[in-house]
Amino acid sequence: MSADFAIGLHDFSAATGQYVLTHETLAAENGADVAKYHKGIGQRSMSVPAVDEDIVTMAAAAAAPVVARHGADQIRTVLFATESSIDQAKAAGIYVHSLLGLPAGARVVELKQACYSGTAALQFALGLVHRDRSEQVLVIASDVSKYERGTPGEATQGAAAVAMLVSAEPALMRIENPSGMFTADIMDFWRPNYRTTALVDGQESISAYLQAVEGAWKDYTERGGRSLDEFTAFCYHQPFTKMAYKAHRHLLDHCGYDVDDGEITRAIGQTTGYNAVIGNSYTASVYLALASLLDNADDLTDRTVGFLSYGSGSVAEFFAGTVVPGYRSHLRTDMHRAAIDRRQEIDYAKYREIHDHSFPVDGGNHAVPRETTGPYRLAGLAGHKRLYEQL
Repeated sequence: MSADFAIGLHDFSAATGQYVLTHETLAAENGADVAKYHKGIGQRSMSVPAVDEDIVTMAAAAAAPVVARHGADQIRTVLFATESSIDQAKAAGIYVHSLLGLPAGARVVELKQACYSGTAALQFALGLVHRDRSEQVLVIASDVSKYERGTPGEATQGAAAVAMLVSAEPALMRIENPSGMFTADIMDFWRPNYRTTALVDGQESISAYLQAVEGAWKDYTERGGRSLDEFTAFCYHQPFTKMAYKAHRHLLDHCGYDVDDGEITRAIGQTTGYNAVIGNSYTASVYLALASLLDNADDLTDRTVGFLSYGSGSVAEFFAGTVVPGYRSHLRTDMHRAAIDRRQEIDYAKYREIHDHSFPVDGGNHAVPRETTGPYRLAGLAGHKRLYEQL
């Protein structure tokens, strides 16, 4: 990096929702061949939040272990990335700030640009630590992806949050300069304010994603980035896991490499494990890929990982991170696997009930039944205010 000290990921934690809907159950309801999901898009199941869970409760669950391990005294900024925001004005991170008891002397901001904004938050955090190496920044990416039932996007739904502590002399990964960026005005996926579910042009979105891969890589190499051969693995945004394979195949082909299935699997195979069973978590997706890689790969010490973060509409960024010695002692592998395993399997009727649920908008007092077994929950609404509690 250009700084005289390393900056990057000092800690990392992930969380997901209470329930899980398998794609066998979805296929049986839709009359589809389950191979359409397992092989066609690479998905096995999807996380479904309970009615008393949302982006705040998942974010707090992800961030709490980070704060417990390191304390909050050095956290001067909380950056919350999401595209399923709960309020048009107040940052969801302020609720998390309160639930975790973070210091009053901190700034909290919410960022939005489809699935890309988690990376924007990470890059902004690096800049803040570069300015003052004594500070730490808590970066949170939390989302619930939702499409209309019966549409092609339904099978890609999911929910998760990741929390990343960014600091000087990081214990997990150094984030490097440069970054390669790409932006284009494309209507491949969007959600107007008046809709609770997203709109997507599937073929246009795949095309836009691949265009962004080319553009971000071109900018990265023109700014003096590493060569393709220097990377051990690649973490891609995964709206569905097969998209990572499509993207890496496209990058190899664009760079003039022989496209070998074995090489593609070697480069990204261990990044898809969590996304395949959680589903699309929007801003958290590319970092769930990192969690899956770190938790499941052989020793990655001093190995370099490439990141391609994509957000429809569209913005993309390619950057690199190098895993630091001793990283394995700081991983939360057992916790991540437990978060996935604790989910309760539901039938389609329960999923439909949750999917179609909406909160009253009359400003009255509305308690929310307790369902989650997680540490935080949405307790109710009162006077148009969301009320959260720690369990």
